[in-house]
Amino acid sequence: MAMPHDSPTSAQLLESVREWIEGEVMSGTRPPSRFHARVAANLLAIVEREIELGPQQAIRHGARLDELGLADDVALAAAIRSGQLDERLDQVRALVWESVRDKLRVANPAYLDRTED
Repeated sequence: MAMPHDSPTSAQLLESVREWIEGEVMSGTRPPSRFHARVAANLLAIVEREIELGPQQAIRHGARLDELGLADDVALAAAIRSGQLDERLDQVRALVWESVRDKLRVANPAYLDRTED
């Protein structure tokens, strides 16, 4: 992380809280609270991955949209609806597939691992 922020980074802070929840809170609570602690830890892991992966994913997604001559996902949806991209459906499918894969890399990489086997 660039200045003016010092260590630890946001991602490191999130990781610390997540590890504390997984290690201390989940093991020392009763089942209903343990479930909520697991949910909280999973949410923190998602935010960690989004901080780590999101900026590069956004750049790659923007580049894929640029290849189609589109500014954003709203323009993509409008172009699909209007039939403007009917001659380029292979590119559209590739863009959408990569977008879904990027979202899974953040939301739950384990799901993506299962589809790649």
